[in-house]
Amino acid sequence: QVSLVESGGGSVRAGDSLTLSCTVSGGDFGDFMMSWFRQAPGKEREFVTGRSRSGRRVSTIDSVKGRFIMSRESAKKTVYLEMNNLQVEDTAIYYCAAQFGRWDSLIKTVEEYTHWGQGTQVTVSS
Repeated sequence: QVSLVESGGGSVRAGDSLTLSCTVSGGDFGDFMMSWFRQAPGKEREFVTGRSRSGRRVSTIDSVKGRFIMSRESAKKTVYLEMNNLQVEDTAIYYCAAQFGRWDSLIKTVEEYTHWGQGTQVTVSS
């Protein structure tokens, strides 16, 4: 059974940084494309950034481009989301997601991901 466990959320001030972690257990880590999503209060869950299995396909939404960086450490079966220069509008619950996929595939829709972490709250105050 595949399980994703996130950590690293918290409350920070605008301009601060946080790094989220997501560790995968069960299954072969190399078989998964990995992505980060977020859900702000009263809004739908949205794709933030993701990487294909190959690492050659990376996608990031414009609002965080240049501030958020996703990385993958296969030996630890962990993906990270480094978030810099956080803004109030980044406040949300952040989820990592995993899905079996082709080597260079990257999907960005909530419905197509099977495995989800429990979510970690990120709160940014002005």
